[in-house]
Amino acid sequence: MSPELSEDTPLAIEVTDLVTHYGERQILNGIDFDVREGEIMVIMGGSGSGKSTLMRHLLSLEQATSGTKKLLSQDVNKLDIKGRTELSKKIGVAFQSGALFSSMTVGENIMLPLAEHTKLDKQTQQIMARMKLEVVDLAGFEDLMPSELSGGMIKRAAMARAIIMDPRILFCDEPSAGLDPVVASALDDLILKLRDAMQMSIVVVTHELDSAFKIADRITVLDRGDILACGTVEEIRSSSNERIQNILNRRTEEELLDGDEYLARLTGADYEPEESAPL
Repeated sequence: MSPELSEDTPLAIEVTDLVTHYGERQILNGIDFDVREGEIMVIMGGSGSGKSTLMRHLLSLEQATSGTKKLLSQDVNKLDIKGRTELSKKIGVAFQSGALFSSMTVGENIMLPLAEHTKLDKQTQQIMARMKLEVVDLAGFEDLMPSELSGGMIKRAAMARAIIMDPRILFCDEPSAGLDPVVASALDDLILKLRDAMQMSIVVVTHELDSAFKIADRITVLDRGDILACGTVEEIRSSSNERIQNILNRRTEEELLDGDEYLARLTGADYEPEESAPL
């Protein structure tokens, strides 16, 4: 954990007993989760673990079955439309695909939140967009179209748009997915730079272990809708929890099942392991 952070550091995000369903299926099983101000929190887990669902709930893109969530000390469930709009101005999101509008230039994409949420004149918007492009090392690219950018450049442009309003919380969904190791490492450096320069809280959903270990102050590991552990990089690496080690070492569940148990799971039959012979 960064030396500036401690258990006394104020919380930017606080989630309590969050439960959610997709139809009859329960996805999150009473999640308790928090992120401190100025902290980089990485959320990890296998496919279907609930990490993307948790992210969507933090962004208020989905309605939870029960539970509370506070962002910047505000209970989101108690905010009216105006309150949620004001809160959204303090939150930035960098989507996995970049989500740039193909019909707009890079500069126009980055200025879009300013055009939607402020009354700044066009020249001021352009200056602010150029400033953010400088931050993400894309100075001079504002007149290009998204189709003219590489994958890594699209991710950087998306990051510039996400921070154009100087948010207090930044959400990043799989920022290094699909990038080669060198470009992914440079993007990790950018995330660290943004946190240090802008003192924002950053939540990163990723399955890339190298990135997670490089940028995280803390890591939350999700599995089957439950939090297995939340701790520093060293605490997660040294965890004795077998399921955490399976995730870190990329061992599939099938590798750990004996033949009879695996067959029973496929057929839906009951399975009772044989008792070990006495030593």
